Amino acid sequence: MKKIVEYRKLLNVTKAATLKELKTIYRNSMKECHPDTCTTDEEARAAEEQSKAIIEAYHFLISVAPETLDKTKAEYTKTTTTSGILDFYMDNHVLYINFVEGSCYEYFGVPKNTYIKMINAESPARFARRHIYGTYLYRSAVKIVAEV
Repeated sequence: MKKIVEYRKLLNVTKAATLKELKTIYRNSMKECHPDTCTTDEEARAAEEQSKAIIEAYHFLISVAPETLDKTKAEYTKTTTTSGILDFYMDNHVLYINFVEGSCYEYFGVPKNTYIKMINAESPARFARRHIYGTYLYRSAVKIVAEV
C-alpha cells in the first residue's frame, strides 16, 4: 500500500481519480519534466529520472484503477474460481499468486500473519478464496509460462 500512496503523491492524485484524469495529469507532468526541454546535461538527467518515475507511477495507478479492474473482473473471477494455485510468495509486503493456467496476480496490503496462515493452511487455494481474493487490492502481473 505504501507504493500506491507514493505514486498517488508523485502524480498528486486522489484515490478517486478516473482513468481520464490520470491520463491528463500524466501528460501534463511529462510535459513539465521532459528531458528535451532542459538546457544542460545535468538537468536532462534529472528530468529523465523524474519522467521514468512518473511513467512507472502512471502505469501502476492505471493497473489498479477501479475502471481497469472492472474491465478485467470476468477474467479474474474465472481464474480465481477455476484455476488452482501453482505457487505463491510474499515480497516487500506484496503477495504474488501464480495460477496453474499461467496468470499471476499481485495483492497489496496483505498482512504477514495472513500470509503465514495461508502457508499453514491445509488448502492454500481455499484459504485464498475465503480471505484474500475479495478482500485486498490486486492487479494482474506478468503472466508466467507453466512448464509441462
